[in-house]
Amino acid sequence: MDTTELIQRVRRIEIKTRRLSSNVLSGEYHSSFKGRGMAFSEVRQYQIGDDIRSIDWNVTARKREPFIKVFEEERERTLMLLVDVSASESFGTTVQRKSDLATEVAASLAFSAIQNNDMVGVIFFTDRVEKFIPPRKGRQHILTIIRELIELKPEGKGTNIAAALEFLSGIQKKRAIAMILSDFEDNNYEHSFKIAARRHDLTAIHLSDPAEWDLPSLGMIPLRNPESGEVEWTNTSSRKAKKYHRDRRELSFRRFTQACTQAGVGKVVLRTDQDYVKPLITYFRSTHG
Repeated sequence: MDTTELIQRVRRIEIKTRRLSSNVLSGEYHSSFKGRGMAFSEVRQYQIGDDIRSIDWNVTARKREPFIKVFEEERERTLMLLVDVSASESFGTTVQRKSDLATEVAASLAFSAIQNNDMVGVIFFTDRVEKFIPPRKGRQHILTIIRELIELKPEGKGTNIAAALEFLSGIQKKRAIAMILSDFEDNNYEHSFKIAARRHDLTAIHLSDPAEWDLPSLGMIPLRNPESGEVEWTNTSSRKAKKYHRDRRELSFRRFTQACTQAGVGKVVLRTDQDYVKPLITYFRSTHG
């Protein structure tokens, strides 16, 4: 992709996603996450009607009368986007690839965040952390993120979600809104989900393509695993092959769903052949309050 083409593509994505975030997503994003970023302000004497769960027992014991902790909403929050750029994300059989979907969703979320005065940072990962863009504000910063989403050429091919979440914990000490965009074709990330969800408002955005669920009937063809490089000749018209293919996908998705449930992680399910705005709005509205 030459410079002119890159600039044009960045501009097209900006126009579409900025309009979406301004007109639709920004308010839902704000309603969903306001009040979750509460910073300790002070302690004061307990008053009738106060929530007893806010009692500061250390101060109460020292003063010998009840005191409560007072919190105030943080004016500025940080959105951390963890974007899977492994080889499997380049797959797509409809109008776009999973990586194209991830780019649009990430851009929409980023614009929604800066319109709410939040900072945005990005961790690009495969089986390793490929690139880290520290949190900042502003349109130019978001355009830089979009360029990286389009242009980044990762070194790794596999997927290591646990490594990405561990990196997040290392660089983001303050509680943040964290959204991970991936097809979650990985193992052993469940424990990392639980740790990250205790420290941050974590949302998992699951990306897939319809052909990953229902194998199209194309006869005997070579199917290549983009992450391992292994090639397997498969009769795609065979009922047995179709069932095996779908069973594998459903097993992976059940593992993902169970990991989210057990860790208390919010989830959004998106596909390359479907609109992504409605599922995001539904999710934001479900988390209001």
